[in-house]
Amino acid sequence: MKKKLPKLESDAQAEAFVAKADLGDYDLSGMVTMQFEMKPKDKSVNLRLPEQLLSAVRQQAKAAGVPYQRYIRMALEQAVQKQAKR
Repeated sequence: MKKKLPKLESDAQAEAFVAKADLGDYDLSGMVTMQFEMKPKDKSVNLRLPEQLLSAVRQQAKAAGVPYQRYIRMALEQAVQKQAKR
C-alpha cells in the first residue's frame, strides 16, 4: 500500500520533501494537472459580484494558497477547458 502525501504548508517544506522522498512510494492518484501562468495578461475585466460570492471566493482562494484573482482566473480556465472537451 502506498503512503499518503503529507500536508505541506510552504514551498520550502515542499522542496525539502521532494528532495528527500521517493515519490514512487506515495499515492499520487489524487493529484491534478497544474498549469503555470507563462502567458502575459494583456486584458483586464471589471466584474461586479455579490459580496457573499466574493467572500466565498476569497476564502476558497486562501485555502488553496493562491491570490483570489488568480483563483478566479483558474476557475474560468477550468470551465472553458471542461466545455471544450464536450
